[in-house]
Amino acid sequence: MPPAVELISPRSPRVSAARRLGRRSFRGKEQLFLAEGPQAVREAAGHRADGRATLVELFTTPEAAERYPDIVGAARDAGARVHLAAEEVIADISTTVTPQGLVGVCRFLDTGFDTILSARPRLVAVLAHVRDPGNAGTVLRCADAAGADAVVLTDASVDLYNPKAVRASVGSLFHLPVAVGVPVEHAVSGLKKAGVRILAADGAGDRDLDDELDEGTMGGPTAWVFGNEAWGLPEETRTLADAVVRVPIHGKAESLNLATAAAVCLYASARAQRAAGGCRSVTPG
Repeated sequence: MPPAVELISPRSPRVSAARRLGRRSFRGKEQLFLAEGPQAVREAAGHRADGRATLVELFTTPEAAERYPDIVGAARDAGARVHLAAEEVIADISTTVTPQGLVGVCRFLDTGFDTILSARPRLVAVLAHVRDPGNAGTVLRCADAAGADAVVLTDASVDLYNPKAVRASVGSLFHLPVAVGVPVEHAVSGLKKAGVRILAADGAGDRDLDDELDEGTMGGPTAWVFGNEAWGLPEETRTLADAVVRVPIHGKAESLNLATAAAVCLYASARAQRAAGGCRSVTPG
């Protein structure tokens, strides 16, 4: 049970500053974002980047502090300021309809694209023109689950730190490197130079994912490029890829949504790379 602390006032400057992080302009200015709920806050409390703790502040209701003493303790161990707050204060800061009593303030943690390339990635998800924050966060979660080495969000995609994207990632944001604001041409050319094969996922692709798997072409380092939820990938982006691949529809469904298609593609690559003879790095270590 955390020690008793006076409830923070809803008029506190700390509360006002946290509330403003719901706006992209303020997040960019302060280089801070919100992580809501026990899973995200737990991951944030254990994360460090460039020698600094990612979690800098935690707002928690007394009930949540009693329910999750390990998270509150981890936040304190990370050096974060911990504030007890009434449910009304948490609701004022939170961007969810039903807050879970924990809201963390975190430092930006995106990784430079050159840093990702220098690590010789073997599986990368590139989000080009993805505008829905829920989809972006879900694809990031799928990439994490499939064992991807990195995610790249192009300059035409949604803000990584949009509260909906952070929530949809369910903590995966803190698990793998993510580069943001990379022009798609630069992302593709950099990955190609690093020896990574570029596959564009598109329902109108001339290659079939099953054929790629049957022909054994997916065991090497691969980057999947995923497009906009409504109109897919523009022609100029498709032409940058080594192949444009469609997920086969064996039933009567008209199509797959972005996150589902991304999960299928990333897991197909993960399986191929883990098969006997699959390539696990671009060059020998």
